[in-house]
Amino acid sequence: MRLAWAVVAGALGAGALAWWLTRDPAAPAAPALATTTPTSAATGAPSASKGPALYRWRDDAGVVQVTDIPPPGRDYTLVDVAALERRNTIQANPAIEASR
Repeated sequence: MRLAWAVVAGALGAGALAWWLTRDPAAPAAPALATTTPTSAATGAPSASKGPALYRWRDDAGVVQVTDIPPPGRDYTLVDVAALERRNTIQANPAIEASR
């Protein structure tokens, strides 16, 4: 009986070790959006992420615009594209969702 428990403990230990070695390292949580003002953009403040920069702002009609050039004289939000690419993109199983 002791041999059976030793085998079970060894299998659990091997499974835990395999999980530990193959897991993704914990990445620091970064906000998806970083707020910036035109004054900080005019001073040449470095962007929050490395990669393409997108700027979200509203025009005179109140319509949200997303451009790759910051709007002159307006408040805007810098969109962290790298954070958007890191999110989970696995689609939900339709069969499971339908049964809920």
